[in-house]
Amino acid sequence: MAINHPRIVATGTATPTRAFTQEEVLRLVGYTQPAARKIFQNSGVDTRYFFIEPGSNVPHETLDELQQRYRRGAVELARQAGEQCLQRAGCAPQEVDCILVCSCTGYLCPDLATILVKEMGLSRRIQRGALLGHGCAGALPGLQRAYDHACAYPEHRILLIAVEICSATYFVDDTLETMVANAICADGAAACLLTCQADAGPRITGFASVLDPEYQDLVGFGHRDGRLRVILAAEIRDLAPSIVDRVLDDLLSPRGFERGQIRYWMMHPGGRKVIDRVQASLGLTDQDVAVSRQVLRNYGNMSSPTVLFVLGEVLKKQAAQAGDLGVLLALGPGFAAEAAMVEW
Repeated sequence: MAINHPRIVATGTATPTRAFTQEEVLRLVGYTQPAARKIFQNSGVDTRYFFIEPGSNVPHETLDELQQRYRRGAVELARQAGEQCLQRAGCAPQEVDCILVCSCTGYLCPDLATILVKEMGLSRRIQRGALLGHGCAGALPGLQRAYDHACAYPEHRILLIAVEICSATYFVDDTLETMVANAICADGAAACLLTCQADAGPRITGFASVLDPEYQDLVGFGHRDGRLRVILAAEIRDLAPSIVDRVLDDLLSPRGFERGQIRYWMMHPGGRKVIDRVQASLGLTDQDVAVSRQVLRNYGNMSSPTVLFVLGEVLKKQAAQAGDLGVLLALGPGFAAEAAMVEW
């Protein structure tokens, strides 16, 4: 029996109102080392957005202030991205049957999905779920859970939101990994609406995941003095090509596709050097990774929402033709590679 694959009906994105250049972030954080300036200037990032309100005590906030800023920012940006997505889809909030939210830069109870029921005026009978701690790859496990729900309940509309307030996790010290993270990470949210009932939009036709647990301690968050502190080992950029190669084999080979048939490569822009390594290893053209580099340049690495920003830019161009294939790729803690296939 043919599978009625869920379609992505619409996407939405949101960023804070305050934009920062790299020079402004250097001054804000207080870096004076020449090494930090070099990292910032060679990051491939021009502009980032932070949920920092005027008068904030950044970067000297208390733990309570950081938590409050995460809550305010995550709720506001998630709501904006979700509402934009629903408006583009022509879907009323009460018509959403399930909401899933992924985030890794803060913790809330009740969770964000539950809070958004009130904030967005969603149905009181809505199903909901939260995915925590998947880092930069979080949107793709979230998309798979949305896909699973749509297949189980073909008449449902599922709203997926990925939101991060990375600026609430900034930890300033003299180590290279925190300098690199502070040079690229930013705040943002992205949403997409899935359903089996649509006749337009790309169909989601498959997923693949590969984990290398032996490298689990190389990427993620640790805790220092009660604060989240990024873990971002330099080895990650060298490990990326191998794990991406394997996850692509798992995604494409069972479906009878080859890499040369993929028209749209929607890669999470984890950083300039990660893009460089993966592009070289896969033999991709500059055009293949242009949208990923554009998102990194204009928004930075927003962790989990970023790959959905790349998807949104591809959909915005409306250049895809029937039969075109696309792959979404993201790397995250685990050490994990996540991939999803879409077909027009």
